[in-house]
Amino acid sequence: MNPILQSIIYETVKQQLKRKAEKPSSMQFEREIQNTTVEFTHLLRDGVFILFGVLSASFGLKGFLLPNSFLDGGVTGISLITTELTGISLSVLIVLINIPFIILAFSTISKQFAVKSLLAILLLAVTIYLIPFTSITDDKLLIAVFGGFFLGLGIGLAIRGGSVIDGTEVLAVFISRKTSLTIGDIILIFNIIIFAIAAYVFSVEIALYAILTYLAASKTVDFVVSGVEEYIGVTIISDRSEEIRLAIIEKLGRGCTLYYGKKGFAKRGEPLKKTDIVYTLVTRLELSKLQTEIDKVDKDAFIVMHSIKDAKGGMIKKRPLK
Repeated sequence: MNPILQSIIYETVKQQLKRKAEKPSSMQFEREIQNTTVEFTHLLRDGVFILFGVLSASFGLKGFLLPNSFLDGGVTGISLITTELTGISLSVLIVLINIPFIILAFSTISKQFAVKSLLAILLLAVTIYLIPFTSITDDKLLIAVFGGFFLGLGIGLAIRGGSVIDGTEVLAVFISRKTSLTIGDIILIFNIIIFAIAAYVFSVEIALYAILTYLAASKTVDFVVSGVEEYIGVTIISDRSEEIRLAIIEKLGRGCTLYYGKKGFAKRGEPLKKTDIVYTLVTRLELSKLQTEIDKVDKDAFIVMHSIKDAKGGMIKKRPLK
């Protein structure tokens, strides 16, 4: 890491411990330095994802959709419809319409997620207002496909960065915890309503192109993050499994399962080393936080992740995300 950044992290940790009136041992101080470095590195990575996501979404909106009066689904679609009807700036509407969803995210997801999403949405609004993207094409098919692609790429990158730039997912998470509907079902119903309004207010042709734009965007999001509605099953093999178990419970507020295993990498005749294997289930939005906590404990831990379409019971839907 850059020596200047190392110096900043060192002084930050030193000041934090001074405010707490703590006098840690040299080992504890080094551990705090390590934890802060991991958090800073992951925060920087998330910031890069969000920045490129915002730029991509802005390009999709101003380079394709907005100049040609095309629509999309979700909060972006509502904003585009309202812009066409009222003439109010799209950058203003994106912030105003997303505010209720951000407030909901404080209780449904987490404060950190809500703050990052708010900053991402504000950055998107500023980018749309300030950067003069030129219209790329007037071909309707290309507008729908590539406008949806760049918008979906932006949404997907923002999710990879631990935030959203469209509040639909937050509403879907909230409703899914109150009903038997999945997040995917709720997003689909929400967008069907938007497309029906577009068909009534504008024309069936505009609504059909809006559906095509939405499909291009949603498939791009799936490609980038494998779907926001999916849960991730995570298997963690580490010599420090107990510390990882405690981190999952205390830092993420999630449950986990430990099962006994043996490490198989050994020569013929050599005894196999016993180990506890940690298995947990998190949402896609929590994955970045989980990886951060694992890196704090053991950056060399062996991690296997696989997508799970939905989950029921346990702690996964009973407690807010941390």
